[in-house]
Amino acid sequence: MGEKVCAIVGAGEGLGQSLAEVFANGGFDVALLSRTEKGSRAALEAARRVNPACQARFFAADASVPAVLEAALARVRHELGAVEVLIYNVRGDDFTSKAPLAIEYTELREIFEIEVVGALAAAKAVMPRMIEAGHGTVIFSSATAALRGSATNALYAIGKFGLRALSQSLAKAYAKAGVHVAHVRLDCTLDVPIVRKLLGQRFDPTKVAATADVARTYLWIAQQPKSAWSNEVELRPFTEDWTF
Repeated sequence: MGEKVCAIVGAGEGLGQSLAEVFANGGFDVALLSRTEKGSRAALEAARRVNPACQARFFAADASVPAVLEAALARVRHELGAVEVLIYNVRGDDFTSKAPLAIEYTELREIFEIEVVGALAAAKAVMPRMIEAGHGTVIFSSATAALRGSATNALYAIGKFGLRALSQSLAKAYAKAGVHVAHVRLDCTLDVPIVRKLLGQRFDPTKVAATADVARTYLWIAQQPKSAWSNEVELRPFTEDWTF
């Protein structure tokens, strides 16, 4: 078992792949958790490519089922070692535009399960060990939707509001025990395959955030000294329009 383990929940292509690569290159063994191994294959290959000595492993888990996610993270601890860095990089898949009063109760429960309940399950699975050891980092991938509601995409905002509240609560409760909890607001479009496909010829690399650059910030958060922690980090490309 290696000395440092980074567990990434939601380790698909795009940001998940870049996170796996950056942390493997930073000397971590990497546990990649997602529903299918196919979804994490690119991340596995990237981690092994940049650091052949890295133990990069896939663990099947559905973040919307707390018991399943907790069990998968228990396997990570048993097979790779205690998790030093946990990254919850999960989001709902449905971005259908919908007004608040059009939201179905089932949809609200589903977004809450994946954005908040799953995040809590991941934290409950690893943070007690971190508290006992007196160190560890938990990072939640989020968005600026966590700061403002939406007339057209209220479901997404509600989920991210809940995730931010959970992140802040965990930070306030356990920072003094040595556990660093950070909420990362990605106020940007990420340069990922699906975005390139959707935009086609309209794709402009200067107006999106490179996932490798975003991932380096996650590693920087994990390396911050205790006397100067960031609990809220916002990222955007330099071409962002601040006013319209």
